Amino acid sequence: MKFVVSRIDLLNLINKIQAVVPSKPALPVLNNVLLEAKADGLTLSTTDLTVSMQATCEAQIHEEGAVTLPAKKLFQLTRELTSSHIEIETSVGEIAKINAGSSHFKMSGMHQGEFPLPPSLQSGVSLDIDNTLLKEMLIRSSFAAARDDNRQILNGTLLELQGDEAIFTATDGKRLCRLYTKIESNISSKSSYVIPLRAIEEMIRLIDVKEGHSTLSFFPDRMGIAISNITLTSKLLNGQYPDVNKVIPQKSLSPLILHREELIALLRQISLFTTEHSSAVKFTFSSGELHLTAMSSDLGEGSVSMSVNYGGPKLDIAFNPQFFLDILRHSKDETVHLSITDAFSPGLITDSTSSQFVLMPMRLDS
Repeated sequence: MKFVVSRIDLLNLINKIQAVVPSKPALPVLNNVLLEAKADGLTLSTTDLTVSMQATCEAQIHEEGAVTLPAKKLFQLTRELTSSHIEIETSVGEIAKINAGSSHFKMSGMHQGEFPLPPSLQSGVSLDIDNTLLKEMLIRSSFAAARDDNRQILNGTLLELQGDEAIFTATDGKRLCRLYTKIESNISSKSSYVIPLRAIEEMIRLIDVKEGHSTLSFFPDRMGIAISNITLTSKLLNGQYPDVNKVIPQKSLSPLILHREELIALLRQISLFTTEHSSAVKFTFSSGELHLTAMSSDLGEGSVSMSVNYGGPKLDIAFNPQFFLDILRHSKDETVHLSITDAFSPGLITDSTSSQFVLMPMRLDS
């Protein structure tokens, strides 16, 4: 194998795909990046066995071939070099000669046969989707997904497709987000896929809204996305996603109207008086007003208030302020609507879009 590549191009590729390299790999070869010199250019691949990424760029290919090299060291070396072009050559064993101007190095690698190749994305269910829309849906839904939950199925976002509609759902059991959006699709039968949060975070990082569209491909056990010169593939989470329809309350006929920015400011203030062990903020609704109070034996207590369109009997309910803040940050509009019935039932937060945010109440200390 022998090729010459622009240092900037190589640096950009490694920078994009190195995030997939695991910090504690199950196999030693997963510390490496696979370099493949082919007639049509240079391809770099990394994987952690769940998420895989491939990136391509133009290169002068003098001899086709492949080798795996330590990803972190190759990135560090490429970043420190000053030459505009880098030549990489392998001849005997898995030793790569790296030449850049007057700098010359030899880097030990591993045989390409030990590297798990990413799965093919041919013949799957394909969907072209606008990058701006896709990135927005992933960001606005994934915040509610669980992280390292024993219920593995919750560590991701459920994507349901049918006809011209896509539904994104995520929950950690304490909060829930469901987003509806229109898409251009010929998918007639309903299909659903649970995408791991790890893959979603990489998709959000990679999606460039300037590119226009990306192509999503789905299979029974995996999915992939092609974004410009990057292809990301990921295993899907197995299992039955819970029926969240049972916990989404109906929007009330006269929901409370809350000024979003004002409530964000008050929640940020009052949350300073909560701790990990005492994280509840009491929401007290009385005629025309909302009082927020928090108390901690370690920190003291706080009380803030704002005007609201409430005219019913006094109602006390407690929520986690950070969870409420997350929902407000991912909502739209100047105001949001809050539908609640009592201190023991979840609250429904909506805006002018078809989004649904559900927040479970916390126990009120007597």
